[in-house]
Amino acid sequence: MKAKITWFDGLIAAIICLISLTVIVPFLYIIAVSFSPPGDSMAGNLILWPKHWTLDAYNYLLNAQTFLTSLKNSVIITVLGTLLSLVVSIMLAYALSKKGIPGRRAVLLLIFFTMIFHGGMIPSYLVVKNLGLIDTYAAIILPAATSAWNVMVIRSFFQSLPPSLDEAARIDGAGEFRILFSVVIPLSKPIIATFTLFFMVQFWNEFFSAVIYLNDTNRWPIQPLLRQMVAISASNISADAALDAQLAANLGPNVQNAAILLAMLPIVIVYPFLQKYFAKGAMLGSIKE
Repeated sequence: MKAKITWFDGLIAAIICLISLTVIVPFLYIIAVSFSPPGDSMAGNLILWPKHWTLDAYNYLLNAQTFLTSLKNSVIITVLGTLLSLVVSIMLAYALSKKGIPGRRAVLLLIFFTMIFHGGMIPSYLVVKNLGLIDTYAAIILPAATSAWNVMVIRSFFQSLPPSLDEAARIDGAGEFRILFSVVIPLSKPIIATFTLFFMVQFWNEFFSAVIYLNDTNRWPIQPLLRQMVAISASNISADAALDAQLAANLGPNVQNAAILLAMLPIVIVYPFLQKYFAKGAMLGSIKE
């Protein structure tokens, strides 16, 4: 028997479609502008489909050394940051999921405290500076290696696993590391895939920390460079140290939108491979039986 579709269901569907259009239409416009000559968009003759297809903007960007360097920096920061964040978060969450560990409650209290109170921007900068991390990738990666919320969610998932699995592994002579890597992690693919995506998006979109901690613009990731491209184009000022003459020579709307698409591409490519775990992992980590 088919469920009856009410007017309320139709209203909800219409609202969802309208919300979806607010995302899809700008995205289609960005694609159209990036594949069009700059004159088409400047003349206002472009809507959602290119009138004259061209790859000039992409050829221009992929031959600009500054843009390629920023992409490389983003890849390095994202890969190293994601791996470190996963290792730190998983190992800390696993340790805190064991009830018999001495000092566990004190550590949990300290972690919970950081969810409410934060040291602030200036103390954080002074710590990074005194550790000699300014102008290094570590200045972006280490302060964001984990967060209290991530640890708590992963810990909750680990606690939901059957204790009998632990006991069986110990009877077979397995130690803590063997249990973690051979028993717990294989059963935790949904939550690990979910946080892998979270960490990747976090480090790939890093902007504020890069501007604060990286004085050397040759180490900038892609996001600060995109902002600089838009600022220079909007104000018609000359290129500064962040943009070489080659890249700053032509910052038309097609080049800017092509840069946005190229910056989005890695996350768009990775997401489908993690999507099947994403919804399941987000729910499993937040609900404890």
